[in-house]
Amino acid sequence: MDITVPPHKTKIICTVGPGSRSEGVLKGMLAQGMDIARLNFSHGTFDDHRRDIGILRSVAEEAGRPLSILVDLPGPKIRVGTLAAEPLHLIKGAEVSLTTGGIPGTTSSLPVTYEGLPRSVTPGSPIYLNDGFIELRVVDVEPDRVRCVVVAGGPLLSGKGINLPGARMYVDALTERDRKLMDFALDEGIDTFGISFVESADDIIRAQEHARRRGTRIRTVAKIERAEAVENIDAILEVTDAIMIARGDLGVEIPIEDVPVVQKELIRKANLMCRPVITATQMLMSMVDSRRPTRAEATDVANAILDGADGVMLSEETAIGKYPLETVAMMARIAATMERRRKGVRSLTFLRDRLKEDLRSRQITVPDTISLNVADAAYALQVPFILTPTARGTTARRISRFKTESWIIACSEDENVCNFLNFSYGVRPVKMKTDGDRWYRDIIGKLAGAGSVKEGDRLILTEGKFSNGEGGTDSMGVITIQNAEIDGPR
Repeated sequence: MDITVPPHKTKIICTVGPGSRSEGVLKGMLAQGMDIARLNFSHGTFDDHRRDIGILRSVAEEAGRPLSILVDLPGPKIRVGTLAAEPLHLIKGAEVSLTTGGIPGTTSSLPVTYEGLPRSVTPGSPIYLNDGFIELRVVDVEPDRVRCVVVAGGPLLSGKGINLPGARMYVDALTERDRKLMDFALDEGIDTFGISFVESADDIIRAQEHARRRGTRIRTVAKIERAEAVENIDAILEVTDAIMIARGDLGVEIPIEDVPVVQKELIRKANLMCRPVITATQMLMSMVDSRRPTRAEATDVANAILDGADGVMLSEETAIGKYPLETVAMMARIAATMERRRKGVRSLTFLRDRLKEDLRSRQITVPDTISLNVADAAYALQVPFILTPTARGTTARRISRFKTESWIIACSEDENVCNFLNFSYGVRPVKMKTDGDRWYRDIIGKLAGAGSVKEGDRLILTEGKFSNGEGGTDSMGVITIQNAEIDGPR
């Protein structure tokens, strides 16, 4: 049982694609700091995905490192259809029609994949293509086409996304294709899914119910990329297991100047609800073609960590980029540096104080009280590790939201619980039984053997001494290492 920990506590999510799906590159990404592999099911075949899953599991087992897999379902993404020639250049002031007819696209008529488009827009509505770089304004609506004028032009490729900010969408967040993709992933043993274009809690519930009908439970990561999701975030957080702030589409759906504030507010709310939160999209985008990021990108990653994000995600950077290993290494260095220095910029104190205020403004529970005390004790005593047995992962996530300087060694017999705990900041999941006191003696022996703790170090142990049943963490103790032996909880 290897329980070594990396230099960074922020979880690094890497998208696997043509630029990174070889065994050698995946081994390198894992060694450089990848914690979670994201498989974008918008692309590729079942055979491609099956191969990727097999290699990921193999390299993680060989390295003795925890590696979770996140399957990202495509959802009802509206896209431009096939163009007759690429790139197609749209000129400012020109007229172009969006049609549901499926014809090859030209500068005067573009096919779209969304049949409900004429019902979703009205004259004057904005339509954005290619992540907002191209803007159209609706002039007239016909039964099978929408006439527009080009407000901001540019080059366009087949399959690029279309955004309709403020428009009502006549689609479900979980499409029939999503259900088939989910069934495949479940058969491959995957249980964590990114749900795209979520608008309400019902979208998450539908995905969970689909898995339940198959006799299993899934973990959901609600992708926040629509204005409706921001408005309904409290209800979504009640039912989802985690959220991802997908800033690409979100930055088109809401005013782009609002994105930084919305990002901070979403992270705060997710922390309060003990939901892991991932910040995504264009974090180190320039490293698709360059060995170094821009200063603004490095600052963006650092600010997401300061805000309290559990994880930061790489998309094109590792999926199709030229330098996937260098990109992961850079992300890991930024994270480790920011974690080490955040106390000096007072953000950690502010984060904890704000969480404490939020918790105390409602009826605080015993487990919340324990997590507060653990965070305070870990800070005061400067303990390197917090040891917590957990049946469902809740205690570890409650402590994790305080972004302690201590690593949280979370031990569970349930492999699925361990896989999902890997999404939480500073949590090192370990699959093992936690009966009696043998489990934490074994953990301490491993830590001492690896040189991670030494004589005189203190560790914190959480327990459920007085509660009956699961989820009953009600006490904490302090353990002092003496000659690599335990001097008992005090």
